[in-house]
Amino acid sequence: MSAVPRIIPISDLRQDAAGIIKGIGDSREPVVITQRGRATAVLVSAQSYQQTQHELEILKILARSEREIEEGATHDMESVFAEADEILQRS
Repeated sequence: MSAVPRIIPISDLRQDAAGIIKGIGDSREPVVITQRGRATAVLVSAQSYQQTQHELEILKILARSEREIEEGATHDMESVFAEADEILQRS
């Protein structure tokens, strides 16, 4: 991802939605959409969105695991690996 995101006004999106969406798909870079000079939305490719959701799911599992460890709850290694395999198969 580049250091500075691409920023376009909503009027440009209205005029060339197909071209902007194609560019997002090709570059895998998000585009910030502005309305009245303020950021109002971010467009990302479907693949980037799916990857982000997958990574978020893994982070949630890690956070839940940390809480469980702090509470003294433990799990056997087989169930941990089974859950990890299930997540990997979904991606």
